[in-house]
Parts: sequence; structure tokens; C-alpha cells
Amino acid sequence: MIHSQAIVDPSARLADDVEVGPWTLIGPDVEIGAGCKIESHVVIKGPTRIGAGNHIYQFSTVGEATPDLKYRDEPTFLVIGDNNIIRENVTIHRGTVQDRAETTIGDNNLIMAYAHIGHDSVIGNHAILVNNTALAGHVLVGDWAILSGYTLVHQFCKIGAHAFTGMGTAIGKDVPAYVTVSGAPAEAKTINIEGLRRRGFSSEAISQLRRAFKIVYRQGLTLELAIQRLETMLSDTPEVQVLIDSIRASERGIVR
Repeated sequence: MIHSQAIVDPSARLADDVEVGPWTLIGPDVEIGAGCKIESHVVIKGPTRIGAGNHIYQFSTVGEATPDLKYRDEPTFLVIGDNNIIRENVTIHRGTVQDRAETTIGDNNLIMAYAHIGHDSVIGNHAILVNNTALAGHVLVGDWAILSGYTLVHQFCKIGAHAFTGMGTAIGKDVPAYVTVSGAPAEAKTINIEGLRRRGFSSEAISQLRRAFKIVYRQGLTLELAIQRLETMLSDTPEVQVLIDSIRASERGIVR
């Protein structure tokens, strides 16, 4: 299962059925779980832990040290969950001791060609990073978020669950859960209605989220007053509570 022209460090721990293509380099302190397929010309450096069922395509660099100038070769980590697809030329860097010391990717994500995930970032589950998406360090991407091609995300930004970004979006503030943003700089446009329908959200939940969006973005209220109104009118809808929580969790301010 390991091609004769692959280079695998003796200390790397690979499950018995892992496939490794030619001219791939797997360094020390790398662990790869069952059912993974690593194509040719991939570089994986450690400390890195990769779960089961992942498919990493050619010319990707996974677990490289960050270029952050504060980094001094400390033993930081990359942890990848299960069943992720990492397409061609993706770059994923390990963490820094100034933050979590770990970059984390969950399960069932699609990371498309030329995407970059910077140090200490956290990707949830079922997210999609479309071609050339770039995340600076310390970025958090929630479950089911979709970042369209050429999306750029500033360091320390949070992208909420089920959020959607348009092509070429430049994000410098947090994007609340369920919200669609686009533009450079990013502006909030609407609730991600089509995405929610595809994932089985009820018509009532979507309707309440649309009402919530109007309260936050269309009534000219301060953010604190908008949150108070949401909590008074709509917080009994669990989906709206997720929106409220994502706004309250913002440290950089939200895209408006």
C-alpha cells in the first residue's frame, strides 16, 4: 500500500491499509488512521494526527511549521478528524504556542484546491472551503459553513455555523451563524436560506431566522438593542438562539 518511491519516516505510525503514492514524504511524529489515501507528491510533517478515511491529493503540504515570525520551532500540532477530502495544493500549518498550539480540522470537510488554513485555526464539521480560500491564523469556521472561491479571512475572525460567503469575499469581522456575506469588505446580505433548506431546516425555523436577520441588519438598531429584541421575541426558537450566541461570542465585531 506504500509505494516504493515514497519516503516514510520509520517513526511515523500508519494504519495497515493506508495508501501512499510515489514521491510523497511523511515525516516523524505523524499518525495516519485507517482507510486514508495519500496521493503522490504530498508532504506531511509532524507532530500531526490524521484520523480515518481521509483522502489527501497531490502537492498538498500538511502539518508544516507556520511562517509566523514569533514561531521558534516549538512542538505544536495539527489534528485532522475523519473523512475529510483535501484537494490539490492545499497548505495547512500547525499551531503556535502563543495560542492553542494546535490547528484543528473536524470531520467530513471538503477543502478544495489551493486553499490555505493558517496556524491555530479551527474548522468544524461538514464545512467547504472552495478553491483559493485563505484563512489567516486563529480563524474559527463553524459546522456546515461554505466559503466560496477566493474568500479571504483576517486573523482571529469567526465564521458561524451554516454561514455562506460569496466569491471573492474579504472578511475582517466575524460572520454570525446562518448569515450570507459577500463583497470586499464583506457585507451581510441575507440568511443562507437555500443552504438551510438543503440541510432539512423547517420552514418555521427559516422564517424565524429571516425575522431575526431583519432585526439585526435592517432596523437600524444598535447591536446590543438588536440582541435584546431577539431574546425577547425569538429566543424560544433554538436556531435563533444559535444566532444570538454567535453574535455574543464575537470579539472583533460582526459584519454588518
